[in-house]
Amino acid sequence: MTNKIQTQHLADVIRNHGRDMSGKVVAITGTTSGTGYVCARELAKKGARVILLNRKSERSQNSLQQLQASVPNGKFEAIDCDLQSFASVKKAMEAVKSKHELMDVLVNNAGVMALRDAATADGYDVQMQTNVLSHFLITKELFPLLRKSKEARIVNHSSMARLGGPLISDYFEPKGGNLGGDGTEEENLRFRGPRWERYHQTKLANAVFTYGLQQKLEEANITHVIPLLAHPGLAATNLQLTTASDGGMEKNADLMQRAQSPEDGAAGIIRCTMDPTAQAGHFYGPTAGWSGYPDLLTPEDFLSDDANINIFWDGCEKAVGAFLM
Repeated sequence: MTNKIQTQHLADVIRNHGRDMSGKVVAITGTTSGTGYVCARELAKKGARVILLNRKSERSQNSLQQLQASVPNGKFEAIDCDLQSFASVKKAMEAVKSKHELMDVLVNNAGVMALRDAATADGYDVQMQTNVLSHFLITKELFPLLRKSKEARIVNHSSMARLGGPLISDYFEPKGGNLGGDGTEEENLRFRGPRWERYHQTKLANAVFTYGLQQKLEEANITHVIPLLAHPGLAATNLQLTTASDGGMEKNADLMQRAQSPEDGAAGIIRCTMDPTAQAGHFYGPTAGWSGYPDLLTPEDFLSDDANINIFWDGCEKAVGAFLM
């Protein structure tokens, strides 16, 4: 897990906002590389038992071995979980619940970006199901375990792509493969067109999830489970490589010259998981947007807009079932 970009902020984040995580149970999606890998590694160093939720693959096996080598005394538990299959997610959640009575932290980290207009086996857009619907399903399935923790955290990972138009219900429906197509080469080079709109919808949805959940927890008078939000800025991870290989962007795009390391990209979610001062609704990310220290940000008003929350909640519950408090 080496990279050519110098890491500038992670050590300071750990020093300024870290704490002992011994005895804490943490589940993280998407830990084979990038921000999820770094988050898993750093939490294990702090003593947490880390559940790794990844699609079964050689890459997931290799990353587990790398984590174990990096943190020899780390407590890691790998559970197969394919976010593009609701059946796989449900099976994984049953496995988690069979082994653990409570959960302290859930990090909804995994994501894909600007992929082709394609449907999963469940019929949903591959980006929406991977980035949003399956994370909603994981959260609602693990919520009874989170409620048993004295202080639980639900961490959602958004991005600068949250900025744009409002949520649209079509993207939450089983219309995969019929959501605008793949766009022109010119559109994709300019980060415009239907691929990038589908991606924007997912990253906005990740953020809206946080503030919709905050409202519902407050209404239910549940104060010991806190939702938090982070964005990584622009980090050099496999997210861009996968997108480039699928035709969504040029792998040597000028934009990537501004990227920070995966370690610094993970700093926001790491702060969400450990910062002793974190409160419900806190949002951490680089104030400069693309890179920098993960400061406390002011969320945009549209992230807690009733129309956006209603579209999000209705779409997710229709897809995977009611979220019971």
